Formats: sequence, structure tokens, C-alpha cells
Amino acid sequence: MNVLPLIPRSHTPRTPADGPSAAELDAIEDEMPVIDAEVELLDAQIAVLDRTPSEVDGQRLRRARRRLLAARRALANQRSAPEVA
Repeated sequence: MNVLPLIPRSHTPRTPADGPSAAELDAIEDEMPVIDAEVELLDAQIAVLDRTPSEVDGQRLRRARRRLLAARRALANQRSAPEVA
């Protein structure tokens, strides 16, 4: 039985000490508005876990959902837009 390596021998794997590449850091920076909006929505959801949501809670949840959708839409549009040099 021959076992094939998962990583080609010519490729030297990165170690955690190398840290993220510049491209990975750029991708994370581009996704930060989505991450922030997801955290806001999660906070709103956690706040109403153990009680009946009030009208203010409902507004907060709707606002957080709208913000998340807007951030996802902006990221999708950013990724699909052609780059201008």
C-alpha cells in the first residue's frame, strides 16, 4: 500500500511562528465589517435568550440583522467588482 503525502515535498509548510501572510491579513481586514456585524447580532441574540424580547430588543435584533446583511452585501459586491488599476 502506497501512502501519498498530503503536502508536496517541494512545498515547505508554514509554521504558526510565520504568522499570516499579507494577503491573509488583507482578507481579514476586508471581512471585519461582517465580523463586527455578526458579533453585534450575537450580542442581541444572547440578550434575549432567557427572557421574552421587548419591543426595544426586537428593534435591536432587526437593526443587527440589517447591518449584517448590508455588510455581507458590501463584501460580496467588493469581491465581484473588477479591480481598477
